[in-house]
Amino acid sequence: MKNAALHLFAALLITASLLAQFGCNKEETDPTKPNVQLGKLPYPKLSDYRFFAGNLADMMPQDGVLPYDLNTPLFSDYAHKARFVYMPPGTQATYSHTEAFDFPTGTVLIKTFYYHNDETDLLKGNRIIETRLLVKFADKWESYDYIWNEQQTEATYSVVGKTVPVSWVNEQGNTQTANFLIPNKNECKGCHSLSGKFVPIGPKARSLNRTLNYPDGTTANQLAKWTEVGYLNGTPANPDAAPKAAVWNNPSSGTLEQRARAYLDINCAHCHNPNGPANNSGLSLSLLETNAFHLGVCKPPIAAGQGSGGLLYSIVPGKPDESILVYRMNSTVLDVAMPELGRSVIHTEGLQLIADWIATLQPAGCP
Repeated sequence: MKNAALHLFAALLITASLLAQFGCNKEETDPTKPNVQLGKLPYPKLSDYRFFAGNLADMMPQDGVLPYDLNTPLFSDYAHKARFVYMPPGTQATYSHTEAFDFPTGTVLIKTFYYHNDETDLLKGNRIIETRLLVKFADKWESYDYIWNEQQTEATYSVVGKTVPVSWVNEQGNTQTANFLIPNKNECKGCHSLSGKFVPIGPKARSLNRTLNYPDGTTANQLAKWTEVGYLNGTPANPDAAPKAAVWNNPSSGTLEQRARAYLDINCAHCHNPNGPANNSGLSLSLLETNAFHLGVCKPPIAAGQGSGGLLYSIVPGKPDESILVYRMNSTVLDVAMPELGRSVIHTEGLQLIADWIATLQPAGCP
């Protein structure tokens, strides 16, 4: 009787193992479902993840892959970005009022960089440069970078990065050029570090609190949409109760100061904060910073040198031309330019925004 029970137990174990294996194989081969098996990452090709249906370059998300956008995005040599988030079925992120959401294991944040060939005629198509994936493991985030081929049919995994010359026609009809930097794995960690840990930058409540047009033709507030599809818990019932960053280039979204602070928050604060890679500078450029000195007002640099341009303070109220912040944004010289990664050209419009804001600050008579 005892032997029979043991044989039955063994048979059940074998059956369970076969069922599990069959289920896994079914998931791997189902073309309508994303394929994220953490133990097998990174895949050699972007298409292996099955995040998108049909033509890969069209970036039409499969079920379970949700597009999102930010109120004010990071400047990256005028590249456009298509963002998506995937979470394993039955999992969800936890809302935070101030920091990036706490995402479950298996989450993938997907960001594709591309240029319109001609901003005055979008029918002339796009050139996709790279897709960056941030993948949440049980104890850490990992970054995987995929470089698109010239045929725009596939993107291949790369750890070494690359500089890609790009050109496009802007909205004014002028041809523009840049040397777009695809970062290597270490450079990714340089920006995504908080208290020594690799973290996401964009998916915070203040950046996501906006409406978005979704592929199914609906329009919804992103915080509400994430909650509706089961991707977020702890969200305020009314999005108006959540923080909301201004859109840097939309005057109707906030005051000049609010737009300038939103720009610094997304472009600079991931390094310039008390727990970031540039904390030794003493600058804190987060939208949450309330101390004017920490923000740079009448603050001398920690270390003088080429980066200061001989100027005395990060921000001189009423005098953008005497402010180190403006000087460094207006440069592409190594060891001077800020941000130091992710751009090869000056963001003329962003620079003007910050200069205009500093010009409105009440002169304080820096010592």
